[in-house]
Amino acid sequence: MAQNNKPKKKFAKKLLHKYRMVVLNEDTFEERFSFRLTRLNVFVTVGLSAIFLVVITTILIAFTPLREYIPGYSSAELKERATNLSYVSDSLQNVIRMNDQYLSSIKNALTGDLDTEQLNRDSILSQPITDAEYEEINRIKADSLLREEVAQEDKYNILPTATDDINFSLFPPVKGSISDPYSIEDKHYAVDIVTSRNAPIKSIADGRVIFAEWTAETGYVIIIKHSYGLISAYKHNASISKSQGDMVRAGEVIATAGNTGELTTGPHVHFELWNEGNPVDPSEYIDFN
Repeated sequence: MAQNNKPKKKFAKKLLHKYRMVVLNEDTFEERFSFRLTRLNVFVTVGLSAIFLVVITTILIAFTPLREYIPGYSSAELKERATNLSYVSDSLQNVIRMNDQYLSSIKNALTGDLDTEQLNRDSILSQPITDAEYEEINRIKADSLLREEVAQEDKYNILPTATDDINFSLFPPVKGSISDPYSIEDKHYAVDIVTSRNAPIKSIADGRVIFAEWTAETGYVIIIKHSYGLISAYKHNASISKSQGDMVRAGEVIATAGNTGELTTGPHVHFELWNEGNPVDPSEYIDFN
């Protein structure tokens, strides 16, 4: 045991042995400065210096822009640009999705192929309320007159949020009797208006022509996009006087009535009215008589 303790005491003494470090002038051997130290002091100084360097380096990398110069780290500006680009790409995807739905609605308007289960507009699938409880109130003459006046004002209003400030009304494309009315059950999303051959067909409102071509089933077809999400379609025409991209005014002649296409039985106008991608009954908003 005494022999084992001797090396430990010897090592401890070596750590505490004092040394003197002197810096001399090489030419004159003049002592410039000197200081005393021990091995223990050297170990402690070197250890504390290493820890200090590690802490300073960590702080500089974590909390200063110097980290941007280290490979693998990105700048704050680059991250912000990437985030903004992500938002822009998401917005563009939503726009593309809406355009696809819009084009799909136009395609359905041309082909007459539409899934009735997807129609959810109030003007199409309005369900009467049968369970509502109400109290009968005796009407007075002034109340009846007011109700009739309001009903006349709203009769031809297709816009759900229409107000008195909106100067927007629909004109009949032609005058005549309806031979085949609008019917969801029969998938006839239009009204057939009987009229004379080559009678002028007019635009129901201001808009832009988005389709003006010949189709095998419905002959000459012209489709116009109006304000507030409205689209009107005129089929089985004898001729069309507008081209795709043309601007038209309300009441302007756009075609002549005829009997073209395979799905027709006589001179008439197959007229469709679409609101935000959903078909509506034109006779509820336009007086054809």
